[in-house]
Amino acid sequence: MSIAPQGPVEARCSACGRAAAIAPDLYTCPRCSGTIDLLYDYPALARRLAAAGGEGVNPMLLLSPVRLAAGDALFFELLDWTREQPATRLADALGARHLTLLDETRLPSGSLKDRATLAVLLRAREIGARTVACASTGNAGASLACLAARLGMEAVVFAPKRAPAGKLRQVQAHGARLILVDGNYDLAYELCLEATRRFGWVSRNTAHNPWCAEGKKSAALALARPGVRKIADAILVPAGDGCILAGVHKGLVDLQRVGWIDDLPRLIAVQPEGSAAIADAWRAGRGIEAVHAQSVADSLVVDRPRDGEKALRALRETDGFAVTVSDQEILAAAYELARLEGIFAEPAGAASVAGLRRALADGLLEPDARVVALVTGHGLKDADALAPLFTPAPVITALEEVAP
Repeated sequence: MSIAPQGPVEARCSACGRAAAIAPDLYTCPRCSGTIDLLYDYPALARRLAAAGGEGVNPMLLLSPVRLAAGDALFFELLDWTREQPATRLADALGARHLTLLDETRLPSGSLKDRATLAVLLRAREIGARTVACASTGNAGASLACLAARLGMEAVVFAPKRAPAGKLRQVQAHGARLILVDGNYDLAYELCLEATRRFGWVSRNTAHNPWCAEGKKSAALALARPGVRKIADAILVPAGDGCILAGVHKGLVDLQRVGWIDDLPRLIAVQPEGSAAIADAWRAGRGIEAVHAQSVADSLVVDRPRDGEKALRALRETDGFAVTVSDQEILAAAYELARLEGIFAEPAGAASVAGLRRALADGLLEPDARVVALVTGHGLKDADALAPLFTPAPVITALEEVAP
């Protein structure tokens, strides 16, 4: 028995709690500008899930934020390409006994951003829109360009001019309109929002379009298995804007509300030391304050996290915590991932592994905890940042110059 998606039935502000109408122009709360949570008829879905007995039920479809048209179910399965994989060699190196990785490098554009992008594009198509725009340091833009090409839609990407060249080339290769901004991500974000208001484009911006978090929640849904009541003890999530962390939390809560799992895993936010607005707020027990962000992990470099408050909520409601890691620790984790598990991750994608090593060393996690680490982006997206890991390869003219 399969269960067709019904989509959200209610929208509510995560900050003030005010209800909002689910309309084509729904973005943030009209009263306080807080981010919107999309909610479902959980009791009805729970009854249908119980009646189905878990047979033939895909949580990706059960909790889909869009009502899929004929044939879209197969396309939505695109987001189910990644499955958690055991990482025994890496676990041994880190001193962990039970580690699995959710390898997002295998998604179409090579990053977890595809989860949010697909949800936003399908929602845009649902309301009759053709052009979607986003601000990006590279991955979200590459994702939007890639999947918009697949769906025959138009994409516009605002990116800092100093964003990694590989990511910008990926945006252009898929035919998107690339607009370079003489400034940082935060300026690109503001300019993009102004453009969407002025030109009527759909915004695919984190902490602005609620369908972004709904798409990213599928990272949690991808960990769900029929009959398995506990996903993990802890999930490590690289955090920049906080949208991935908020999305994973939303996915876990939705799974719990429909009766798929019993308890929520602890969520662990991992941030670079040079871009730690969420971690700083967590440690100080206060709200988000802007920082002057910088790190080798460009995807995590954010001065003021747009979904920071929801990220803090995710940590509180799961008894989680935040850790910070140095750029050197991040690069070392990327090296270990590549050498021990065959996963080539960009620095931001490897941050979760660096965070696991730090959490274990600081006694924040027990070695026998069942842990999932999200690897969020492919190393080819920012290969230059990983150059310090490697020594120059020898150049030869004859085989005699090669030692056995």
